[in-house]
Amino acid sequence: MYKLQDWAAVQRVYKQTGSKRKTAKILHMSRNTVRSLLRQAEEPAYNSSRRKSCIDPFQEDVITWRGPPYNYNGTRIFRELQKVGYTGSKGPLYRLLRRIDEDIERISSKATERIETPPGDQAQFDWAEYSMTVGGQERVVYCFAMILAACRKKAVCFSLKADAESIYEAIQELFEDLGGVTLELLIDNPRALVVENDPKSEEEVQYNPYALLLARHLGTELNACPCYWPRKKGKIERPFNYIEEQFVKGNSFASMEELNRRGKEFVDRWCDEIHSTTQRIPNTHYLLEEKATLQPLPKKRFRMKELEARKVSPDSFISVGGNKYSVPARYADKVVKIRTVYGFRIEVYNRNEEFIFAVEKLYGKKEQQIDPEHYAEIATPVSTSVPQIRRDFTARFSNGRRYLEAAGKKFNQPTHHARKIMLLSDLYDDNILDLFIGYSVDQDKMDIRSFKGLLREYNAGLLKLPQPEKSVAADPASSMEYRENDPGLTRDCSYYEINASEVSM
Repeated sequence: MYKLQDWAAVQRVYKQTGSKRKTAKILHMSRNTVRSLLRQAEEPAYNSSRRKSCIDPFQEDVITWRGPPYNYNGTRIFRELQKVGYTGSKGPLYRLLRRIDEDIERISSKATERIETPPGDQAQFDWAEYSMTVGGQERVVYCFAMILAACRKKAVCFSLKADAESIYEAIQELFEDLGGVTLELLIDNPRALVVENDPKSEEEVQYNPYALLLARHLGTELNACPCYWPRKKGKIERPFNYIEEQFVKGNSFASMEELNRRGKEFVDRWCDEIHSTTQRIPNTHYLLEEKATLQPLPKKRFRMKELEARKVSPDSFISVGGNKYSVPARYADKVVKIRTVYGFRIEVYNRNEEFIFAVEKLYGKKEQQIDPEHYAEIATPVSTSVPQIRRDFTARFSNGRRYLEAAGKKFNQPTHHARKIMLLSDLYDDNILDLFIGYSVDQDKMDIRSFKGLLREYNAGLLKLPQPEKSVAADPASSMEYRENDPGLTRDCSYYEINASEVSM
C-alpha cells in the first residue's frame, strides 16, 4: 500500500501545479501512482490481511501445550505437532508462539519476584570471564565474586583457571574477605558444584561430592539455581558488567597478584557507595546488621588434593614446573610442601603443613626467582668479592679511597684489611670508623691489627683524635654533634669500652 506521506505529498503538489505529469516529475513518481493517489479522497489506512499458514489447523493444540499444566517449550511442541500430522517447519510455530506469549492474559517469561533474605542467611557466588593485559600479555582471566544478599557487600578474586580446585579455593577466600559464612550459598550449576539438576524431575539436586565436603567444612548449605534461570541469583549477576566497564576496560596489570590487590580495593571502594536498590551503603549496612549474624570461619581451608613434597636444594631453591624459586635458608636441604592455586600462585608449607610464603608462578622455562630476604640469616655482612669490597668501602667511607690507595702500596691484599674494618660496623658507627680510617692512614697503621689497636687505645683514653674540620655526625635526636674538643665519637666512650672486648684481636 502507499504510504501516508506519499498521499499527502501528491495532494499538496497537484494542488499547486494542476498537472499529473508535473506532479509525478517533481515527486519522482510514475504518473499511474499519482493518478491512483489522487483518486483516493481520504488518506490511506492499513488493512491487515493475514495469509493462511500451515500452522493454523493446529493453533488450538499449540495453545493447549504452551499453557499449564504442560508448559512445553517450542522444541517439545514441534515434536508433538509432528505426531499429529504437522508437516511444516519450525518457523510458523515460533511465530505463533510469539503471538501467544504476547497475549495480555499470559504472564511474561521475564516476570520475576524479588526475594530479600535476612542478614546472615544467604550469599550468592558466581564468576565471569574477561580478557585483560597481565604481565604484558593478553590473558583470559576469571573473576570469582560473592555478595551478601542482605547488605549487598561484595568480594572478588581473580584466577587463571576455573577448575574445581580454583572454585573451592575462591569460595573460601571470598567468605574470608566477607568476614564469615552465611547459612546458605546460592550457586550456579557447574560440574565442579552440581552433577545433575533437572527442574522437571522430582529428584533432589545431585551435588558434587567434593562440593558437599566443602559445604560441610564451611558450615553452610548449597542451593543450586534452576538451570537457565540466571535471575534467580540476579544480585551476583549484575556486578560483573560494572566490574568490566569500570575496572577491567582500559587497565593493565603487572602481575596477577597486583590484579587481585587492585580488584579487591576497587570493590571495597564500590561498597562505600549507596546501593540503588537498598538505598544504603553496603559496608555500613554490613557493619551495623550483617557482620554479627555470620558464622565463624573454619581454622583451616578445605583442600581437594594433598600437598606436593619438594626437596629444597642446598642453595635453598625448589623446582616447580621447570623453574626455580628461592625459599628461606632455614629450609635448605629439607623437605617442604607446595600447591599451586588459581593457576598462578605457588604456596609453600613446612612439613607440618604450616604456611611459609606464596610466590607468583614464572611463565617461562628454566627461570629463577630469588628473594634476598630468604638468605638474610646466612648472608655475610660484608661481601667477599674484591671488586665489591672496593665499591662498598669507598661508598661507605669518605676516607675509603685514600685508604685503599695507601694500603695498596703497602699490602698485597689491601681489600683483606678493608673488609675486616667493615666487619667492625656491628660495634662502631660508620662515622667513627671513617675517622679512624683517616687517622690510620696518617699514622701508617692500616693493617687490621694496628687499626684495632688504635680503637683499643682510644677506648682506654690513651688516644685523642684531632678535631675534624667538619661535623660528620647526622643524628640530631641523640645530640651527636662534633663540637670543639669533642673527641669525634658519636657515642660515649663507655659504650666502646664495654664492647671493645668483643672485637676479635
